[in-house]
Amino acid sequence: MAPDRSLELTREEMADMVSATTDRVLEHIESLPDQPAANVRVDDRFEHLREQVPEEPTPLAELLDLLFEDAIPYSINGPHPGNLSYIPSGGLFHAAVADLIANAINRYVGAWAGAPALARLEGNVVEWFCEMVGYPDGAFGLLTSGGSIANLVATITARRERLPDDFSDGMIYTSDQAHHSVTKAAVLAGFPRENVRLIPSDEDYRIRIDALEAAVEADRDAGKRPFLLVGSAGTTNTGAVDDLDELADLAACQDLWLHADAAYGGFFVLTDDGREQLAGLPRCDSITLDPHKGLFLPYGTGALLVRDGNSLERAHAVSADYMSEHRLAAGYVDFSQLGPELSRDFRGLRVWLPLRMHGVAPFRANLAEKLDLSRWVASELRDVNSVQVVADPQLSTLAFRVEPPGVTGEPLDNLNRAVLERINQYGRVHLSATTVDGRFTPRVCVLSFRTHRKHVEQCVEDVERAVAEILQQPRE
Repeated sequence: MAPDRSLELTREEMADMVSATTDRVLEHIESLPDQPAANVRVDDRFEHLREQVPEEPTPLAELLDLLFEDAIPYSINGPHPGNLSYIPSGGLFHAAVADLIANAINRYVGAWAGAPALARLEGNVVEWFCEMVGYPDGAFGLLTSGGSIANLVATITARRERLPDDFSDGMIYTSDQAHHSVTKAAVLAGFPRENVRLIPSDEDYRIRIDALEAAVEADRDAGKRPFLLVGSAGTTNTGAVDDLDELADLAACQDLWLHADAAYGGFFVLTDDGREQLAGLPRCDSITLDPHKGLFLPYGTGALLVRDGNSLERAHAVSADYMSEHRLAAGYVDFSQLGPELSRDFRGLRVWLPLRMHGVAPFRANLAEKLDLSRWVASELRDVNSVQVVADPQLSTLAFRVEPPGVTGEPLDNLNRAVLERINQYGRVHLSATTVDGRFTPRVCVLSFRTHRKHVEQCVEDVERAVAEILQQPRE
């Protein structure tokens, strides 16, 4: 039988494919300021894009048209400078180039034996992160697809380190403001949902230490096994940062594993203000970080750091006849033995390349700028008629409410929904909302490397315009 080489492109075919694709990508990026910040409705189903398994070929140009004209525009525009919703991911172009290299060479870095030099480069990235957060020698970790998997790996590691094989009475503590992935990680790690204690937060939306201590003691008295405490280093709702130093003191006293969910806020430790807010971070047993948030990288780039790097191996290493001998203790890096993934992409390159190209200084400067911009937005919103800042930004997230006199309850929530919808209809910025103290609450998160003073000025202008139009009041 003659060999079928139809999938083996020639150099010219590959060059043409990359060139045509690059042209469309660059056009898309250059036109970002002229695009809407979002163009999506939750009831859109796009049934016309449903496809059968293709039997016949389609020209690349036609497929690029479909993607860039019929699919990509109908979404929250993540790289847009006006994307202030949820927690933005900037999507550095450098990382796209790194992914092209990583996917084209298609090396396996899950085990040292597969690509020792490349595994070393990814190990460098993990060690850089450990240095950034102030961890001592002996700390290590791994890159994950995001904060949810990092929280899961941390939960399993803490369980294996602190509990016996029968762990059904193990108890987990976190704030009522914590990301839902903390509870999800507990459930996936085998704990009943009721074993997760959601501790009330204070007026600044930080976990209450007194309530936490009382819950731990009550569970011990009831014969339970408190073992894991999860502090938030930047909540999704308001960007609140728990007092990690106080949590570390309590964890030491109560023999709890302290994990910091710093997926959103952790990289602010690179700045002077952020380091002050995140005091206590190096005392945590493990830390979740999301480079696809604080380092502006594409989605799919998370990280877990552990103060005792060997604890990951103790929790996850499993041998097999077909696997090379695992030798982490001798200085080798077998990432497949530190977490649940055996097959995994070469995530490290998309972090390593931009950091090596620019050094850490531009990332530090961008993060400092975002802190300043969020404070400016909070200050300006206080001067907008009927707007109340619900939570001052501890990092770069703030929540606000429209609260005109005489409107309360559900009508007030509906009013805030209408204002948020009107802001997003303008298309210059895109905001999201959450529920704070049982109330529908719009929020702003400044975290894209493309977002600057001009864009947050547009945000404040659009909030003022929307409030005036909805309330039919004159603008100042």
